[in-house]
Amino acid sequence: MRERIERLLNEDPSSSSSDPNSSPSLDLSFTDDGRTGTFVIGNENFPASLLDLPCVVESYKTYDDSVLIKTADVGQMIMVREPDDPAPDAVEYRHGLTPPMRDARKRRFRREPDLNPELVRRVEDDLLNISAAHVEVARPEKNGERYARDANKKSSAPSPVAQPDDVPDAGTNAGEPDRSDSDDSDDSG
Repeated sequence: MRERIERLLNEDPSSSSSDPNSSPSLDLSFTDDGRTGTFVIGNENFPASLLDLPCVVESYKTYDDSVLIKTADVGQMIMVREPDDPAPDAVEYRHGLTPPMRDARKRRFRREPDLNPELVRRVEDDLLNISAAHVEVARPEKNGERYARDANKKSSAPSPVAQPDDVPDAGTNAGEPDRSDSDDSDDSG
């Protein structure tokens, strides 16, 4: 069928028929519902259906094989069937145009789960209460304030028991003050 359509489309209309009143050899007409119709090629009639695609497909065109120009967004297709093939049950063709789009709507666009509104409200209230309890007001610190505050914390806390060899822990820098992540402590300069 593809070869016949290509031949009819490439054929010069003036050479196809000497009678100007002759019927067209290629026709597509739809019924009142807009979804079912008939495709006529020559003297043969084929049933046709207009189906929605599971997602929009962009089509592109090129004139020089390097620059692509977007020509359309395709959201529907016309399916032409053999006369004895059954009509599709659904309005949407669920498999798309290419093999990777098989069951795309089911795999990619999942339904949101049904949630109990009361449960959602209680969880929101709990989260708001938790976040309100942990919010601290950030205020700018002056250079020496942090070190003085850290020293006060260290002196008020009980000191750990000294180890027998008086070896500092491997994770601490003995004798060095705490450093901040600010630009003042960058030694790469």
